[in-house]
Amino acid sequence: MMKNVNNSSDIEQKINIRFKNKDLLKQVFVHRSYLNENPNLGLTHNERLEFLGDAVLELIITEYLYINYPNPEGELTNWRSALVKGKKLAEVSKKIGLNDHLLLSRGESKSLGKAREIILANALEALIGAIYLDQGYNVAKKFILSNLVIYLSEILEKELYKDAKSHFQELAQEKTSITPSYNVLNQSGPDHAKIFEIGLFLNDKLIAKGRGASKQEAEQAAAEEALSTYFK
Repeated sequence: MMKNVNNSSDIEQKINIRFKNKDLLKQVFVHRSYLNENPNLGLTHNERLEFLGDAVLELIITEYLYINYPNPEGELTNWRSALVKGKKLAEVSKKIGLNDHLLLSRGESKSLGKAREIILANALEALIGAIYLDQGYNVAKKFILSNLVIYLSEILEKELYKDAKSHFQELAQEKTSITPSYNVLNQSGPDHAKIFEIGLFLNDKLIAKGRGASKQEAEQAAAEEALSTYFK
């Protein structure tokens, strides 16, 4: 793994940023779990960079929305939330290749689904924090505008800023006059780490499925899946 993270030139090429402090870029990929197995790495984990990057990301997107849209605060808040939610950050993280450079413990490296999504989203926030420290505000702003804000038009057009369950219910009632229902299809895992699989139904017809660590999370996942497939 160290071979990948030490060879940071491909990441720099993808994001078109040359870091002055290469160790800062390497730190972006270090998950806390990796240090438990590699205590002599010489770098700390990425959580402080993630903390900083989260704040930088929110400020830059807030500034962009405030300058470019005269909408009420509530609407802007919803739009911002859609841009910075973990799923979107994880998508961008994968797109620019961060997944290939993550330094994880042997156990954590096997994580999939929501757990890996969180790790990828955190890595992107850590990268933003590292860019801010190494290159300054304007370069961080350019990176965020180029890699995240470009999705704003799609979010507005498809109304992805709305709560998925509420949005699907509105569409279902408008187009079919049916109120959707949700039922547990399956649950697995120990009591402290259960995974729920929820089915979204229109009458008795199964429309979509969703998985999550809670019933509410799984219902949202099912609604998101239905929004992307059923009413296209």
